[in-house]
Amino acid sequence: MQIRFWGTRGSLPAPINNKEYRDRLYRILELSIKNRLNKIEDIDNFITNLPNELQYLCGGDTTCVSVKSNSGKLYIIDCGTGLRRLGDFLMMGECSAGKGELNIMITHNHWDHIQGLPFFKPIYIAGNILNIYSPYENQQAALENQMASPYFPAKFQDTPSTKNYYLIEYPQKNPLQLEEDLFLSIYPLKHPQGCYAYKFVQNNKSFIFATDAEFTGEAIESSGATIDFFTNADILVLDSQYTLDEAFIKVDWGHTSYTMAVNCASNWNINKLILTHHEPAYSDDILQSNHLLALEHAQLLSNIHTEILLGREGMIFDL
Repeated sequence: MQIRFWGTRGSLPAPINNKEYRDRLYRILELSIKNRLNKIEDIDNFITNLPNELQYLCGGDTTCVSVKSNSGKLYIIDCGTGLRRLGDFLMMGECSAGKGELNIMITHNHWDHIQGLPFFKPIYIAGNILNIYSPYENQQAALENQMASPYFPAKFQDTPSTKNYYLIEYPQKNPLQLEEDLFLSIYPLKHPQGCYAYKFVQNNKSFIFATDAEFTGEAIESSGATIDFFTNADILVLDSQYTLDEAFIKVDWGHTSYTMAVNCASNWNINKLILTHHEPAYSDDILQSNHLLALEHAQLLSNIHTEILLGREGMIFDL
């Protein structure tokens, strides 16, 4: 499997503003002077060696992650504004000729998880097929309603692509077999109006995407079903929108603190934890600071071997 991030923000898009850009530019120029950068041919190497907080943006687009199976089939988790860039990428291939087949998995229908769909170019090309998987019986209506008049000039159901809807029932007796060696399981998360985690398993490697989830210490330890679903995942992408103080204030808002996300990874023996669904009010500097605090918290825990990363657009992982 190959996992790629197209959007990592939560709640609403949060593009970099002019002050943040100016501050970042100042720090980069300051480092260029300290490193005595004076030749054009040295620029690429200089950029490559910048610290992560200056070399990359976490990104302003809302949630969208793609999973490419070993056979090359594409599975898209959520349709936040990051879906627009994914659509542009797909239009460089078979989707531009109406020969694309895409599988879309919906965690829930809050706007930041479906608002990119109207700007997803493959839906406007006849011949493209969208297989839409969801645990919600009203999934078709939810997607059509957000593009209904007067909210959008084109109706979703009238776009030329073919749409097929598949209901994923929960509880599941067995994982859903997507391909000969690729299996999908879902798990309900604590979030207003509900949300589901998705687990992909292929060749004994597991990837779990669990956005919009409110985990507490009690939730981590009390449910055998939770432990069974999450334990030993190779990659866990987990909601970590809040600081611990914010999580205490915003009880029942449906999001997790980065501190609790690390606790989850420790309890579940996660190999790689990726913090996501970033607070839109936070600059990249604040997110980087929170990441460092998460790493410090992990050092205080015993028997944790999890690699902890800050989710950003463009990240690619191979399993």
